[in-house]
Amino acid sequence: MEASRPTPSASPFSTVIRTASHEQHTEAENSSFMSDLLGGRLGVAAYRRYTEQLWFVYRALEETSEALADDPVAGPFLRPELARTAALERDLTHLGGPGWRDGLEPLPATAAYADRVRTCAREWPGGYVAHHYTRYLGDLSGGQIIRGTAEKTWGFARKGDGVRFYVFDDIGNPAAFKRAYRALLDGLPVDDLEKQRVVDECKRAFALNSAVFRELGEEFPLTA
Repeated sequence: MEASRPTPSASPFSTVIRTASHEQHTEAENSSFMSDLLGGRLGVAAYRRYTEQLWFVYRALEETSEALADDPVAGPFLRPELARTAALERDLTHLGGPGWRDGLEPLPATAAYADRVRTCAREWPGGYVAHHYTRYLGDLSGGQIIRGTAEKTWGFARKGDGVRFYVFDDIGNPAAFKRAYRALLDGLPVDDLEKQRVVDECKRAFALNSAVFRELGEEFPLTA
């Protein structure tokens, strides 16, 4: 007799959400733009443009967080040591000078991404958690690969200006922090139906991120 498949509740939610979004996560990581950037095949202008897009997304995440501080679903995830906006602004000042904001506009895909984050923050705390998870846990993990590549390719000082976005000075033990974060996911105070909605929003977050990569790839195509 064939064994029955486990229900979603049989596994910790942090495992469910990671497994369910694996395909979208891999697609985002393997985008042509990110592959070219990590392969050292693009110039520092592409890295700066990517960093600019991150600034729009993290402003959306962090400017809305205060209103969620007391929310029972999203509030526990809002840790000040994760905040990235100030680090991004320092990096962008290094990359573009004090006037880096002048004329800066998000790519259409970035604007859509930031709008979705703000909508979730305003209307649906569980959806906000999905976006929070996809961004910050990614920064603590794969983001360190980007930092190392940027330092080597464009000569930034180790953990210095230009790559400060990837440096979490206030998190002494990233592995322990990620374990604690996953424990928060496992204890998310919502029912199974809402957890499935959060998983679906996590997939949507990766799709929005992939759309940004596609538009960056169109802006910075490799010359034949």
